[in-house]
Amino acid sequence: MAIIISEIETPIEASKNDIIELALKKAGISRSDIVKAEIHKTSLDARKQDKIKFVSSVYAELKSEKLEINLCEKFKNCSIAAMPKLEPKIGSQKLDGRIAIAGFGPAGMFAALTLAEYGYKPIVIERGSNVEKRIQKVNDFWNNAVLDSECNVQFGEGGAGTFSDGKLTTRIKDPLCRHILEKFVEFGAPEEILVKAKPHIGTDKLRGVVKALREKIISLGGEILFDTKLLDIEIKNGRLYSISSSSGKIKTDALILAIGHSARDTFEMLAQKGVFMEPKAFSVGARIEHTQESVNKSLYGKHFDNPLLPQGEYQLSYRENERAVYTFCMCPGGVVVPSSSEVQTVVTNGMSEFSRNKPNANSALVVSVSPQDFGQNIFDGMNFAREIERKAYISGGKSYKAPAVSVGNFLEGKSGLSVKNVIPSYSIGLKEADFNEIFPKFITDMMKTGLEKFSRNMKCFGEKDAILTAPETRTSSPIRITRNENLQSINVENLYPCGEGAGYAGGIMSAAVDGIRIALKIMENFAPPEI
Repeated sequence: MAIIISEIETPIEASKNDIIELALKKAGISRSDIVKAEIHKTSLDARKQDKIKFVSSVYAELKSEKLEINLCEKFKNCSIAAMPKLEPKIGSQKLDGRIAIAGFGPAGMFAALTLAEYGYKPIVIERGSNVEKRIQKVNDFWNNAVLDSECNVQFGEGGAGTFSDGKLTTRIKDPLCRHILEKFVEFGAPEEILVKAKPHIGTDKLRGVVKALREKIISLGGEILFDTKLLDIEIKNGRLYSISSSSGKIKTDALILAIGHSARDTFEMLAQKGVFMEPKAFSVGARIEHTQESVNKSLYGKHFDNPLLPQGEYQLSYRENERAVYTFCMCPGGVVVPSSSEVQTVVTNGMSEFSRNKPNANSALVVSVSPQDFGQNIFDGMNFAREIERKAYISGGKSYKAPAVSVGNFLEGKSGLSVKNVIPSYSIGLKEADFNEIFPKFITDMMKTGLEKFSRNMKCFGEKDAILTAPETRTSSPIRITRNENLQSINVENLYPCGEGAGYAGGIMSAAVDGIRIALKIMENFAPPEI
């Protein structure tokens, strides 16, 4: 066993050894009792700018298990370390077809990896390209406004996360999270993601990680078909029988639907086949862009340029009755990126590389919307977002330029774009716009409320030259492919809705966890194929 000693507060200049020694001292542990001690997690506490500190937890493996138990009973800041370990239950039913996975984002990748590691040899179909080809397609859109609707920021190896920040922050408390972080490190991610409270890989490093993960799956007997779209599913007597793709028909004993939140045509196909789905709440808004220096000053005050401090990041929210406005997907030292997946639409997202060394910071500033706003039919939320994206395309001059406005002008109800300290990073270019021509009034009103409320805690949100670039519409899926307690579709047996697109995750980590859990559930039913 091992223990975790938590709530270790140290000044920002404290070394790793300083933190460990303080933890051992607080717990009354002698060095002679230690087999191994290392930093478990570290987070920054900058709530008081005159007393910025790190708060850490320390992993300690002791020579005596009895001593570990006694310490955990005696000290409230000591707990037994939960060791991530997959312990699958292997079923006895023989496979008559393939275990297939549609989509190779975080959910699909970790479902495929888990199945491959236990000998199930899954087949993955991904409508987009492998990461090498995908980079070329995305760059062609970013630099030349040439959009490939099948391979872009939303579709392709690694999913939308490949062109974001590789953020691994999550609100879920699941032991599988540690397992996933360790897997990322195994495939080339920086080891620091194991200890940071807000870990990120960075877009640049994530591409190599995704490729290495793919190669591992293939080496274990898995098969991955890129540029291959799920076109149809065959259902017999309420049970999935086969799937059809642009590469042919596949007899299927189980299909993991890890299609992501932007596969709108696939949602439509599933509805035509009678798969039960329902609309769900999501959020829409814009990206807000400040200089990174102004963010750091807002968070750290006079310590804004201290090299021991990380690039400042924030997460802000405000609720008024049933409506929320909040920041999401914050990218320190990053850029706002063109993220369309349908022609004649504009979609934005944010991206940072591992170094986070670009001059600007950006995040989504979004407002919650629900079926009460857009309608109760399955596709009402999807069409609500699509209509905003089309209006943005028109407002941007029908050239994939993004509509934008300076915060000061937005608050005054004007459409001017005053470029001063913040130099826009959106590569295709911006077009001055009136956001009231793109969004319903309740959204722009709530965004204004959010800016006013957030400026009380973060001075940069009161800066009139910050830039709003619209729209941000792909925060989460507007549809849920509803599943039962066995993680299968409630009306199609052996169809497993999974991850963000199915409405059961929100980010890389929770999607990856969902992928693993569904893989384990399938393994309970079936034995690995005979070699």
